[in-house]
Amino acid sequence: MNAYRLLFFLTLLNLLNFVDRQLIASFANFIVPDLGLTDTQYGFLTTVPFIVFYSIAGLFMGVLADMINRPKLIAFGVVLWSIFTAMTGAAKGFISMALPRMFIGVGESILTPTSMSLLSDSFPSKRMGFAAGFYYMGVPIGVGVSLLIAGYLGESLGWRNCFYLLGAIGLILGLCALLFKDRDRKGLKDKAAPTLSKDSTIDIVKTLVMALKTSSALRFTIFAGVFYHIVLGASGFEQLWLVQERGFERSEIAQLVGWIGVFAGLAGNLIGGILSDWWQENTDQGRPMFLFWLALLTLPIGIYYRFVEPGSLVFWIGIIIGYFQLGCFFGPTFSTVQELVPENIKATVVSFYILALNLIGLTLGSLGGGICADLLRSYGYAEPYTIMLVIFSIISIASIPCYYLAGRQYKQDKLILEETFRKNYEK
Repeated sequence: MNAYRLLFFLTLLNLLNFVDRQLIASFANFIVPDLGLTDTQYGFLTTVPFIVFYSIAGLFMGVLADMINRPKLIAFGVVLWSIFTAMTGAAKGFISMALPRMFIGVGESILTPTSMSLLSDSFPSKRMGFAAGFYYMGVPIGVGVSLLIAGYLGESLGWRNCFYLLGAIGLILGLCALLFKDRDRKGLKDKAAPTLSKDSTIDIVKTLVMALKTSSALRFTIFAGVFYHIVLGASGFEQLWLVQERGFERSEIAQLVGWIGVFAGLAGNLIGGILSDWWQENTDQGRPMFLFWLALLTLPIGIYYRFVEPGSLVFWIGIIIGYFQLGCFFGPTFSTVQELVPENIKATVVSFYILALNLIGLTLGSLGGGICADLLRSYGYAEPYTIMLVIFSIISIASIPCYYLAGRQYKQDKLILEETFRKNYEK
């Protein structure tokens, strides 16, 4: 019961994490005209200042999470990002919005590697697909809730007051993290946990490098996630596309897509976690193979719905599938990367994975998408967002063969890992 209580609380924090992170994209139709931003500037704001600090700091936070008290580290991170979320509401222009995003990135970089490390020490390996999938309900639900906030409160409260309100809620939840106790670390029950030092940090980094060299399934899982996050980065322009090129009213479409994001994302997380666990237990393939078939089957409609009549059945099915697929992604992949490394670097490998997803995938998608949209507009294209989103969807197809190769190689690589590192843990 204590494990499930911890899981629920960490999921709540992750939901808040993604509400705060996504709020700029959800309020795009409010913030862009209010601050007079270009598409390139908007794309920059949704990624670079946040992602650079989030990704790089995340590596150090992952190492810290493998050494120090994890609930206290989470509390610090939540309080830090909540303070700067509130400060974002006071932004008067491009620079004053970019600066708080840097510190939000540092604070949010703590949560996921530390949480995944705690969960891996709280649930058996065969249940980690479910646990990770449940935790990552915070992503699509958080994205959906941020849209609901924009849709229902944007006109009445204003986007600035919404940032202030979420900052206050985050401060309260951050302090609540101190009520939880740390867990014993698997594989270290008869040994002292590593202390924070130069030598222990170097050992963790060396172990990560060796795991990456040893496991092709680990590498292909990371590559697949990066390619998938390219189109996720470009989807930050989704609200602008829906309003400017598909003719929806900004509050109405934020509400509609917000509800879709909550329910389709929730279904994706639960189904993705449970089915990927079943797949791995009952086949000779790893969880990424489940994502291979899902991506392959949903690919055609994921591109076609961009061109159909707005409000048609196919249009709404395309949006629903997008959020469902987003929900399915996180449980299987984050479980996989943790299971393909030694016990003492689980938080570190999650941090490295997050760095790759965000610093490469999201940055290429969002900043590249903004530059692409500005260029298409300068050349006179009537629907630059539509063309840009299709281009980046096509680029993300590269994730499909990566899922396939990761799924096929998983069980063999897991055996190699156990054989390679067993002697180190017996010492």
